[in-house]
Amino acid sequence: MKLYGTPPTRALRVLWLLRELDIECEVVTVNMGIGEHLSPEFLALNPAGKLPVLVDGDLVLTESAAIPLYLAEKCPDKGLIPSSPAARAQMYRWIFFLVTEIEQPLWRIALHTRIYAERERLPEDVSLATRDCKGMIDVLEKHMRDREFLAGESLSVADFIAAFTLDWANEARMLGDAPRLQAYLETMYARPKAPPTIAEGFAAIRR
Repeated sequence: MKLYGTPPTRALRVLWLLRELDIECEVVTVNMGIGEHLSPEFLALNPAGKLPVLVDGDLVLTESAAIPLYLAEKCPDKGLIPSSPAARAQMYRWIFFLVTEIEQPLWRIALHTRIYAERERLPEDVSLATRDCKGMIDVLEKHMRDREFLAGESLSVADFIAAFTLDWANEARMLGDAPRLQAYLETMYARPKAPPTIAEGFAAIRR
C-alpha cells in the first residue's frame, strides 16, 4: 500500500486513519512546490493533480474523505464504521456536510489568498467565503454542544475528518465563537496517534 501526499495537505486525514488502524503504508512525498503533482506519472494516478492518492494493489483511490472510509471498511474490528444503516447514514451526512459546507469555503479562501496568481484573486470572494464558513461552523457548534462524537455514540471516521477540517478552520481563525468545537479539536489531537497539525506541517516544510 502506498500513500502519495504529505503534510500539510489533506493527506493528513489519511495518515491519521492509517495510524489509528495500525495499517502499514509507504508514504510517497509529492512536492507540489516544484510541480510534482502535475507530472505525467502522478497525473496517471490522479488526473485532477491533487493529493492524496492511495494505491492498494490494483486499486487507485483519490479524495481525502473517501480514502479514510475505505481504510476503515478494511478494518471492521476497529469499529470506526457504524454497524446499523441509520448510524452509518448519520456518519455520511456529517462527512458530506464537512467537505461541502465548511471545507469548500475554506478552500475558496485559500485559493484567493495564497494559491491563485495575484491577478486572479478576488478579495470579495474571501469575504463571502468567510461569511459562509462561519455560518456553517455555527451549525456544527450547536450540533456538538451536548455531544462527544460527531455521529452516534462512538468514535467514527466522521470524527477524524472533522478534526482535520476544524484544524483548517482554526488556522483561518474561524473558531473564535465556537468554544465546543475548540474543545473537541483539542481532544481529537490529544489522541496518541494523531498526525501533525496543519501548522506543524507548514513548520516542517519551512525547516
